Amino acid sequence: MSNRWRDVAAGLFAVAWGANQFVSMIVAYRIHRGISTATNDGLFGSYAVALIIALLLGGPAADLWGRRVVVRPAVVTSLLATVLLMAGQDSVPLLYAGRVAAGLASGAIFAAGTAWVKELSASSSAAGARRAALALTLGFGLGPLVTGIVAQWAPDPLVLAYVPHLLIAAAALPLVWRAPETVVPEPGGPSFAARLRVPAAGQRRFLRVVAPAAPWVFGAPSVAFAVLPSLVSDHLHGYAVVFSAVMAATTLGTGVLVQPFARRLDGPGRLDAMLLGLAATVVGTLVGVLAAVHGNPLLALVATVPLGAGYGMGLVSGLLETQRLAAADELAGLTAVYYALTYVGFALPLLLAELDGLAGYPVLLLGVAGLALLSLLAVLSARGVQPGVLRSESAAELK
Repeated sequence: MSNRWRDVAAGLFAVAWGANQFVSMIVAYRIHRGISTATNDGLFGSYAVALIIALLLGGPAADLWGRRVVVRPAVVTSLLATVLLMAGQDSVPLLYAGRVAAGLASGAIFAAGTAWVKELSASSSAAGARRAALALTLGFGLGPLVTGIVAQWAPDPLVLAYVPHLLIAAAALPLVWRAPETVVPEPGGPSFAARLRVPAAGQRRFLRVVAPAAPWVFGAPSVAFAVLPSLVSDHLHGYAVVFSAVMAATTLGTGVLVQPFARRLDGPGRLDAMLLGLAATVVGTLVGVLAAVHGNPLLALVATVPLGAGYGMGLVSGLLETQRLAAADELAGLTAVYYALTYVGFALPLLLAELDGLAGYPVLLLGVAGLALLSLLAVLSARGVQPGVLRSESAAELK
């Protein structure tokens, strides 16, 4: 039983690969099919919207009906999403369908799968959070790297680049199917509608510590591999696809390397890893400003190291803090709320693209660094806050 968490981690890895493989393909579609920036942004946004909806529904569903009910279909849907993307090389509607399906798969599995890995990790809940974060990060990083390499040099890149994920998802399916269930539905418990409220999300510590830091978990890497590559593309001499893949891989590879360090810094009442992650995000964004000013690919690549560190430390510390605040019967639900907040960060490239007409990217990235610094200060000022429920206290004050 102690090693059965690996079966679920394989599903997390496969779905994360399928979710992030599209990062490298954005450039490939622009080169080979002339897809506009607006369409690319729409494909990016449709994935995020579907993911957040599936997160907020899938987490409570997994707490109520069990992990298998949510995780198994998610892996199947991830595989189907890739089939749709392969079929959509000449069809934008099929690309949208594939991205929506990928978002639904990701949202369904990220919270439920993370909770499941934690419950199957006999050693400790902290080990469970680290294992889930590692599986996700490896998938997020290897997906765009392998896909980008295939898309850069293989024939028929808009189809063949997706084949690795088909094989990985197919291999993960039997592993997920054999994983033991950890949730036994209790008759007469809270309804699904009641579970959607996730009371633990109203805790003061969640609102004042976890929530301000959460968007930077994916905000930091989105700057690294969704913003910076396009700002230095004029100096890449035909290697934009593989450079985008390398940017994603180095960002998320750094995230993998710092996760054990983040775990050692973590503990009840300690926010060292979270604060260091936010500080690294500020530094990485400032390096990104220099890359944007000079159009320098090397500086852009350097920026991936602190931005990746911000991602890795933020993800582990945020998951551990969330798991400490969650009751056993709402672990997946609160984890879903946490992931939904992290994915707000993926809106950052879209927001910057919309604001580009008002100010150039160097100025906008300076603003991003300033916002990350404000989040750091907010978390620092709230580090002594206890978990009490904010709504209850507010109601008491009104009396």
